[in-house]
Amino acid sequence: MESPGSSAYLEGASTGTINRSVVVNFPRPESQGRPASLPMYPEPPAVTANTVTIASTEKPLLGPVGPVEILPNPLINDMDVKTIKKGILIPLKTTLEVQQDHTVDQVYVTRVPTKCTNEVINLLRKFLPEDRVKSMVHLRKVVKPSDLPAHLKTQFMNENEVGRQIHTGKSSWVYIVIGEVKLIEKEEVCKTLAAFDGMEDKFLTQVTVPANPPSSQIHAAMWSSQFWPTVYRKNNPLGPHPSLISRATEEIKNDTALWMAVAYRVARRAQESGIGEAIGAVIVQRSEGRAQILGVAGDARWAGDVPKSATGNPMAHSALRAISMVAQKLVRHERRAAGRPIEDPNLDFDPFQDRPLLEEEHSAYQEDHPNPDGYLCHGLELYLTHEPCVQCSMGILHSRMGKVVFAQRHTLTGGFCSEVRGQDLPDVPEGSAGDGLGLFWRRELNWSLLAWEWEPGSDLDPLPPIDRFVHA
Repeated sequence: MESPGSSAYLEGASTGTINRSVVVNFPRPESQGRPASLPMYPEPPAVTANTVTIASTEKPLLGPVGPVEILPNPLINDMDVKTIKKGILIPLKTTLEVQQDHTVDQVYVTRVPTKCTNEVINLLRKFLPEDRVKSMVHLRKVVKPSDLPAHLKTQFMNENEVGRQIHTGKSSWVYIVIGEVKLIEKEEVCKTLAAFDGMEDKFLTQVTVPANPPSSQIHAAMWSSQFWPTVYRKNNPLGPHPSLISRATEEIKNDTALWMAVAYRVARRAQESGIGEAIGAVIVQRSEGRAQILGVAGDARWAGDVPKSATGNPMAHSALRAISMVAQKLVRHERRAAGRPIEDPNLDFDPFQDRPLLEEEHSAYQEDHPNPDGYLCHGLELYLTHEPCVQCSMGILHSRMGKVVFAQRHTLTGGFCSEVRGQDLPDVPEGSAGDGLGLFWRRELNWSLLAWEWEPGSDLDPLPPIDRFVHA
């Protein structure tokens, strides 16, 4: 698995997706085909322009950004893109990032004369297994008394006369982090330290520290004042790198409202037509300075002969329909290339409902896939009106989507958010609904993507309410 600082990791980060199953040198965008063993990672365009334009028009879109040309589509050609408010993109936290604020550990700390520092450190390395010495790498192992947080200064200074002397004036002592309490026998440490000159007081204490590394400089500064001096190493072992999130946010923030307006539109039509709930999805490809709609789908869980008393057809959720419609483009391409006729299946009931059922779905469905040799939805962007359910979340991951943005959380049934389920519902007892899954970025899965919650601008009318137990 690539480390967050490796070149393979960072190169793959250019599209907001990390394939953890292999370590490779990714091909450049000139490759039109996909190598047999890995997908292609397109390189994002450089920033050279100040407006986003719809092709064949001169309309600026949503303010300054990079050179993003929005290709024409009947669903957006009639929109006044100059007046659409951008809204706010809020990056989702991973499960580890959510847990980090609540996870602490205990470490042993001693203090020694400055002249003994190297001897003590070398002995500890010899005394302790390597994995114990190298644990807690985010903590400063040697700290001057003046660099301690205020509460520890007060505690150590007032313990005895030696402590008062050490913390008065220029000190010739330092504090050393020995290791985690759960990994070390206290008696052995005390016996070892007593062999050094100037260690008569045998100072050994326990200090509470953050168990996980900080994910930003802000976190490091906060923990340094609350626990122990902490180092931010410019990576994020708990989730996507902050610079990756920042770059990806800049790429999509100025046209997110455009795609969301389409998703809201198809969501309303799905409910009005009776085929599904007011839930919609739009798939967008962003490549070489252009962005275009590849798929549009409304929820269709009630389409066909589906009992209205049940939860509907789970395969016809909007996210899965949109992905399947993109797959149909690839099927058409393969059939044409093989000289085979393109025919719709003759089924009594089509569970996938991946043919257009609404007028809004037709235009995107009829257009060919711009990269028919690529892998399904690799590196594409998915815009949803609601947080996808667990089933759809896994389908999104398996399709190799690159970025996902949704407008409304579903804290009881959603699969992307990592926070405690039902935390925004007053009548749900705290913790009773379990933890969020945060499926967009988990170490045990072989694909990760970037995800945001989007707060719409004031000019986008809210969708009809959906029951909180509905799986979107």
